[in-house]
Amino acid sequence: ALIKQKASFSVKLINRWNNRYIIRLQKHLITAFKKKTKTNLFLFLQFRFATCKDKLMMVVGGICAVLHGSAQPLMLLVFGLLTDTFIDYDIELNELSDDHKECVNNTIQWKRNYTDALASTNQTGWGLINNSTWEMLTPLKPRSCGILNIEYEMTLFAFYYVGIGLGVFLLGYLQISFWVTAAAKQIQLIRRMYFSKVMRMEIGWFDCTSVGELNTRMSDDINKINDAIADQVSIFVQRFTTFVCGFCIGFVKGWKLTLVIVAASPLIGIGAGLMAWFVAKLTGMELQAYAKAGAVADEVLSSIRTVAAFGGEQKEVQRYDQNLVSAQRWGIRKGLIMGFFTGYMWLIIFLCYGLAFWYGSSLVVDTKEYTPGTLLQVFFGVLIAAMNLGQASPCLEAFASGRGAATIIFETIDRDPEIDCLSEAGYKLDRVKGDIEFHNVTFHYPSRPEVKILDQLSVLVKSGETTAFVGPSGAGKSTAVQLIQRFYDPREGMVTLDGHDIRGLNIQWLRSLIGIVEQEPVLFATTIAENIRYGRPGVSMEDIITSAKEANAYNFIMDLPQKFDTLVGEGGGQMSGGQKQRIAIARALVRNPRILLLDMATSALDNESEAVVQEALDKVRMGRTTISIAHRLSTIKNADVIVGFEHGRAAERGKHAELLERKGVYFTLVTLQSQGDKALNEKARQMADQGDAEPGKLNLSRAGSYRASLRASIRQRSRSQLSNLIPDSSASIAGELSPRAYSVSQEEEESVEPAPVARILKYNAPEWPYMVFGSLGAAINGGVNPVYSLLFSQILATFSVTEAAAQRREIDSICLFFVMIGVISFFTQMLQGYAFSKSGELLTRRLRRLGFKAMLGQEVGWFDDHRNSPGALTTRLATDASQVQGATGSQIGMIVNSLTNIGVAVIMSFYFSWKLTMLILCFLPFIALSGGFQAKMLTGFAKQDKQAMESAGRISGEALNNIRTIAGLGKEKVFVDMYDAQLDAPYQAALKKANVYGACYGFSQCVIFLTNSASYRFGGYLVRQEGLHFSLVFRVISAIVTSGTALGRASSYTPDYAKAKISAARFFQLLDRVPQISVYSDKGDKWENFQGNLEFIDCKFTYPTRPDIQVLNGLNVSVKPGQTLAFVGSSGCGKSTSIQLLERFYDPDHGRVLIDGHLSSNVNVPFLRSKIGIVSQEPILFDCSIAENIKYGDNSREIGMNEVISAAKKAQLHDFVMSLPEAYNTNVGAQGSQLSRGQKQRIAIARAIIRDPKILLLDEATSALDTESEKTVQDALDKARKGRTCIVIAHRLSTIQNSNIIAVMSRGIMIEKGTHEQLMALNGAYYKLVTTGAPIS
Repeated sequence: ALIKQKASFSVKLINRWNNRYIIRLQKHLITAFKKKTKTNLFLFLQFRFATCKDKLMMVVGGICAVLHGSAQPLMLLVFGLLTDTFIDYDIELNELSDDHKECVNNTIQWKRNYTDALASTNQTGWGLINNSTWEMLTPLKPRSCGILNIEYEMTLFAFYYVGIGLGVFLLGYLQISFWVTAAAKQIQLIRRMYFSKVMRMEIGWFDCTSVGELNTRMSDDINKINDAIADQVSIFVQRFTTFVCGFCIGFVKGWKLTLVIVAASPLIGIGAGLMAWFVAKLTGMELQAYAKAGAVADEVLSSIRTVAAFGGEQKEVQRYDQNLVSAQRWGIRKGLIMGFFTGYMWLIIFLCYGLAFWYGSSLVVDTKEYTPGTLLQVFFGVLIAAMNLGQASPCLEAFASGRGAATIIFETIDRDPEIDCLSEAGYKLDRVKGDIEFHNVTFHYPSRPEVKILDQLSVLVKSGETTAFVGPSGAGKSTAVQLIQRFYDPREGMVTLDGHDIRGLNIQWLRSLIGIVEQEPVLFATTIAENIRYGRPGVSMEDIITSAKEANAYNFIMDLPQKFDTLVGEGGGQMSGGQKQRIAIARALVRNPRILLLDMATSALDNESEAVVQEALDKVRMGRTTISIAHRLSTIKNADVIVGFEHGRAAERGKHAELLERKGVYFTLVTLQSQGDKALNEKARQMADQGDAEPGKLNLSRAGSYRASLRASIRQRSRSQLSNLIPDSSASIAGELSPRAYSVSQEEEESVEPAPVARILKYNAPEWPYMVFGSLGAAINGGVNPVYSLLFSQILATFSVTEAAAQRREIDSICLFFVMIGVISFFTQMLQGYAFSKSGELLTRRLRRLGFKAMLGQEVGWFDDHRNSPGALTTRLATDASQVQGATGSQIGMIVNSLTNIGVAVIMSFYFSWKLTMLILCFLPFIALSGGFQAKMLTGFAKQDKQAMESAGRISGEALNNIRTIAGLGKEKVFVDMYDAQLDAPYQAALKKANVYGACYGFSQCVIFLTNSASYRFGGYLVRQEGLHFSLVFRVISAIVTSGTALGRASSYTPDYAKAKISAARFFQLLDRVPQISVYSDKGDKWENFQGNLEFIDCKFTYPTRPDIQVLNGLNVSVKPGQTLAFVGSSGCGKSTSIQLLERFYDPDHGRVLIDGHLSSNVNVPFLRSKIGIVSQEPILFDCSIAENIKYGDNSREIGMNEVISAAKKAQLHDFVMSLPEAYNTNVGAQGSQLSRGQKQRIAIARAIIRDPKILLLDEATSALDTESEKTVQDALDKARKGRTCIVIAHRLSTIQNSNIIAVMSRGIMIEKGTHEQLMALNGAYYKLVTTGAPIS
């Protein structure tokens, strides 16, 4: 029973296991099937848009490629027969050169008179017979003679070659032109579909996808698809066919030899694999080592202001250089390993040659299985097959990247937009009154889902009224306007028009009701009339003129020479702000909109233009529902209703006077603004009184809106801390460069003259011994090819030797020669690899160090240029320096290699047969051309394609950059049509390219056949008429042809060379640039007892990157030694800027900064900075220990630990540090990330104290702290201030009250100054700020 139970249990178990297994198997099969269908789709994914005609072309092209691929192996058959013919002819000559033999009835026999003489000897006796006579008695092997007419045979072979050559030309032309044409058609379709789909996407999608990325996709990604579906496919098919046919010939003609050769090939494969693995690993190591140095560079360049302030330039260059050493070591190892493996592969290849010829010749001579021709057919068949397999692999890379690109592009084409602007759905109302209402609307931007922008917003905008939205930046005013245009849909709640949810209305119709004028109006690169016509299609010229008059634009347009046909330039760049604004208003009016949206429509204007534009707006508001967002009081006062926004809600609503009484959001904005306005107007009046009609005057009265100044200052502040420079275009402010202006300036920078090689070599001079040895190795390597053809022809010669022993001896010695050459080239390749990598890496390190030093020597203003952002500069250090190597080390190797290759080949050929050499040299240029062309084919013709796409790219760029304006005007369709029209030119160019390219390819493929046909025919003539030995014909032909293709390949390496020269030029540009404020120079005043007496006299300043925004407007203020001056004022009023002038990060444009009576621009920079200590709002610490960070305060000397501790005690830091496990050796992390803000702040204070500065600058040193840390830090600061001149910027009253002087700033000038008590008594701006408790900024 027990056994039964057990048995049944085990059966159950087995059944259960089986079921499980079957289920699992089914799952596997299903997923495998899914995967398979997916990969099948995936393999042909990129051909999704092919029409039947395209498919037919691709099939025909494919068939041509297969036929073309079989041509090279076919030629081998001819080549084998040709070799046999030559050898037979040579054997016949050898036989007949024997005096005792003659040709009778087309067979070789002993001469008659000899045999007769022998017969008579026989009768007299045998004693006289010697060996040679015996030989004559043996009957000869039957050998034909006199039949072979070598010239006739060679003519026949020449015709074969020409025939194959012409066939190849035709097939090559057809395969390429068919595939390229088919691809051009598909690519045109893909571009059109992609662009039209992108233009239909909702605005939220554009928020999450950068315009740069889309432009890249439209150019690069689609070009990648093009590469994957055009010529590369046919070339792959052709090469693969050659590979298959080559092996077939090998196995059919002689399987034994084929197996022997194939058996040796894994060694090459293993070598190549190991080399790839080592190179990848070592490159990884090198990059990792360089990444450390790169991280140092990045850290230093990101905190360039801190480095400059504390004079750490030399120290940082040292630190960077130390990190370069290991990168250099890995680079040299990589060069050595590459040399080793290249040498190893050559060694194996030559051993293979030796083995194949040795074994093959034994099959020819000993067993008579092969003829010499068969030996060559088999050997070259396998060789060609292997080579073509290698050449086919780059195509696979193109397919893979094309497929990757296709998935991304097709994903977008298949995506359905959430708000489809071109859809026909939705109602159109018969009558529109114009009441807009927000019902509890909550909204997040799709790109920032965690930030709530609108929070349960409810607002009613009545028809025919003007409603003003006011509030601080980020309160949701512009967002509300965008929801009305239905750029986005709210998360919760709804927006209604006359009671209808706008989501149910037709989008194009809804947007046609709305006219919008933005802060930064976008004009398109066409005429003024066309720009206005964008407002409404098919509008007459009268309407355009009327709307221009309404917008106060008519007069200035009529003053222009071409009036309405004036081109406005890219992005309206030819027009002033006010003119652009008025054209935009005319464009909004020509629509005759029911609803008018004015988003800060006058903020970018100076007072005069503002008045004009404002008047225009007041005219057109009548009878329309108008929503106005503005920060200027003048624009808001007359609105029917003012809505105050705060934190995404409508906090207050009413008229101007009501809201002032409520003392809420509106009140704060008003008080701040009216003060600044007053001061500015007074200043302007004074200047007018003096009669200074300076060009600066307009700038003075240009009052930036609150939002603009806030953004500017936030950006400026973050810039002064992090020097992170690329401004985001969304926060673009008055006159800031638009994204387009950036792309233009980037192109300008690219055009540098390539550097002269002599100067590059000068930097590499110390490594000359390495370069000499490397060149020696390269020269020997270059000689290997011609020597190979010498040995190869020598082997053929041995086959015509009739005496067996001599033949064997010769064959063995030649095979030994092959081994010797292999060994020699192993060592020389290694020498070349090591020597050039050593010289190259040393050069790279030297250039990187010099480049980094030059960067740190530039003035701070240089780093503000977006082209010199830390990212761009570190990239430049990483890539440019290593690319320069391409012009020295390896490049010299390539050149020497090619020159010796060709030199040896030509000299050798002239020596053996100058006539034949002359003939082949006529073909040499064509062979070199074809080699170069094939190499070029691998890299593709991307550059030409890009040029053809330029005008289409301009349209797509303009459309994507200004997508909001286009959506607001409902002009998506127009741009899609314009883009379509521009696609025709690239398509026609591609068709032309298909023909040219096909012909070139056909030619490059057939040139070698034609060369062979002429050379062998002429060779036959020389062999017959001039008695040239046939092996020399082969020797000369193979020597020159191989060196010719080598020449072509070498010429294809020139792109690296050109790149290197450009990189070097960029580098030298940096090294040669003379900074405006030099850190490394000893020039300038220095003096003994430095007091710290500071004076600003009428300082005016604009940042070099934003020349149109005046930051300081004539600042006058002075501080006596030992006094404390406090700056207060709203953001962007120039407080931090004045500190930067003092540090000499910049020099003022106008006016003077005096230090102890010396003009700041004449003072020695390192000396001046050594007297100043700075503590900023977000102090930057370096990624090292606390002690090292404190020591950074003084880089001019060695600092002992005692000093560090006493500075830390003064900064209230010591106790906290001692509580850490590693005390002063604790690492603070990147940018001090391991510490809290208060701790970082105190380290920064200790760092400033250890300098023992005469002047202490505190830029909001406690603003980021909570109350408790603030007290500690404040105590530390109060201690540090004693006996020093001090400038404080702060927003908290508590920090300022006890200053000797308080200066209240607004818009770049000082409006009030005095002690706390004096200013309170004045009842001015300071008093208001203190009493309302509003933050000072």
